[in-house]
Amino acid sequence: MNREFRSTIIAGNWKMNMLSTGLKAYAEELLPLIPGYKSWCETVVCAPFVLLGEVLRVFEKSGVGTGAQNMSQHGSGAYTGEVSAAQLVDLGVEYVIIGHSERRELYGETDASVNAKVLAATEASLHPIVCVGESMRQREIGVTYDVVSMQVKAALFGLPSEQLHGVIIAYEPIWAIGTGMTATPTDAQDVCRHIRSVISSLYGEQAAQAVPILYGGSMNDKNALELLAQPDIDGGLIGGASLKPEAFAVIVNAANQ
Repeated sequence: MNREFRSTIIAGNWKMNMLSTGLKAYAEELLPLIPGYKSWCETVVCAPFVLLGEVLRVFEKSGVGTGAQNMSQHGSGAYTGEVSAAQLVDLGVEYVIIGHSERRELYGETDASVNAKVLAATEASLHPIVCVGESMRQREIGVTYDVVSMQVKAALFGLPSEQLHGVIIAYEPIWAIGTGMTATPTDAQDVCRHIRSVISSLYGEQAAQAVPILYGGSMNDKNALELLAQPDIDGGLIGGASLKPEAFAVIVNAANQ
């Protein structure tokens, strides 16, 4: 982490988990364990669409931000089942995950659709958490940097430099998501540093230094401290561990050291 230049962010991705009936108890367990507004770290919960209103309510005035897990690239219209950036902002949502590998693999999201969503999110003043990462096969054949470079460049294509400040990149090696496997701190740092160099090639070094880069891929309460000690890892996008308040709090507190 390098707090001199950029924010530290721990974002929980609940995926398709949790019920509204359990949110009050979750918040009551989590909040006493984390620093709140006095934190070095921005803590965010990214919840399913149907839970966003209740998440906003239970975390009101707590300092915990709220994020969605997806959004439409379209502003409005005949897109049944979709949710627009403007609707998220109107609700009070501040963050949105874009391009998660599960969305790419299971629902056919492409680099082009990810780019369209990034542009729509930043235009609406949402903070997109843009996911990039390689498969195990891509890592094995030595094209990790090529894959990640292409994903970053495609996601940011056409984004004006003045809107880059709202963007967050999350490096999530696909082979580590939900598997219990984790990139070593050195490997994760190397890829995150490369991502920053790609952003620098597009927007300049000063702008690149200001972009938070998170690590996802089985970051948990056991390995967070070592991963977060790396200079180009500015936080985490946390899956399973974010469903457990005590484990999630350990990660948030690791980011505050």
